[in-house]
Amino acid sequence: MALVLSMSTWFSASAVIPQLREDWGLSDSGAAWLTIAVQLGFVVGAVLSSLFNLSDVVPVRTVMIVSSLGAAGMNLLLLLADGPLLAVPLRFLTGAFLAGLYPPALKLMATWFTIGRGTALGVMVGALTLGSALPHLVNALGGLDWPTVIVATSLATAIGALIVWILVREGPFPFPRAVFDMRQARLVFGNRTLVLAAVAYLGHMWELYAMWAWFLVFFRSSLAVGGIDDGAFAAMAAFGVIGIGALGCYFGGVASDRWGRGPLILWSLSVSGACAVLIGFTYGRSSWIVLAIALVWGFAIVADSAQYSTLVTEHADQRYVGTALTLQLAGGFLLTIVTIWLIPWFESAVSWRWAFLLLVPGPLVGIEAMRRLGRA
Repeated sequence: MALVLSMSTWFSASAVIPQLREDWGLSDSGAAWLTIAVQLGFVVGAVLSSLFNLSDVVPVRTVMIVSSLGAAGMNLLLLLADGPLLAVPLRFLTGAFLAGLYPPALKLMATWFTIGRGTALGVMVGALTLGSALPHLVNALGGLDWPTVIVATSLATAIGALIVWILVREGPFPFPRAVFDMRQARLVFGNRTLVLAAVAYLGHMWELYAMWAWFLVFFRSSLAVGGIDDGAFAAMAAFGVIGIGALGCYFGGVASDRWGRGPLILWSLSVSGACAVLIGFTYGRSSWIVLAIALVWGFAIVADSAQYSTLVTEHADQRYVGTALTLQLAGGFLLTIVTIWLIPWFESAVSWRWAFLLLVPGPLVGIEAMRRLGRA
């Protein structure tokens, strides 16, 4: 609950972009930067956190509380902005603070489980997936006054910090305490298991956020080919396609605990990669045909997400699990920026019918990395 409430600041600006376009005269480029700045901030914050072993040297609860309050403050300052000149740096700082929240929360959750850890982390990432879909639900229902959304998400984030302070404790299986060692970020790359898991994770992230970011635009364009102009329906469809990933995360966690991390990840990458190929053939056809493929895609594309982090908690130096987790997440979110920018360029060259083919190399690379990890 603390993590979902606090991470609401990640998507606060995305939910009110239609209103900001009117109030600020926001361009398409400015709107994109409001989202990308958060991810860039997350990457920079995660790299700095890894270098200084922040979530391994400092108590995890302390890191989470300070980070939540920092994110709430940066988000609230958006009320002073009248355009992207101030808003983009504030979104960057919000992302940097959130880098001190998400990886430590995964580490803390892992201290409560030795058996069933994949399911536990799957539930957590599933909740975040549902949160990622909420802006589309807001748009489908007509939206809210944007200052109200900013105040509400800042308050939610502060309540998240309060929950951590009052109620959250480390579990009965804590990781060994660490001392500051800047070499640990580099030494992660000496662990073959972690490197292969990270490569598979990068393949997964190459596909995930670009699909989340551009499915709504793809679906609206597909509807328009059939002569349908229904923004609310498109937004609700996007909410369903992204939100169903929460069930996928839970399924992935249960399956990975029962049959192994590798088989689940291979299944997820194979199905999502196949959907990335097939979805283009549904473009312009019945909206229900498009949605049928898209819902399978949304379910499978994130079913493996938590299991890369689970592998890190199981195979990293147990003193520096937080450092390894943070470094892996930083690389993944950095890569998402590339594909989020590439998809519209590729679409302009080949049309939406073929644009998502750009994402297929991600699952293919991930599958090969996991096969090598299995042999190792």
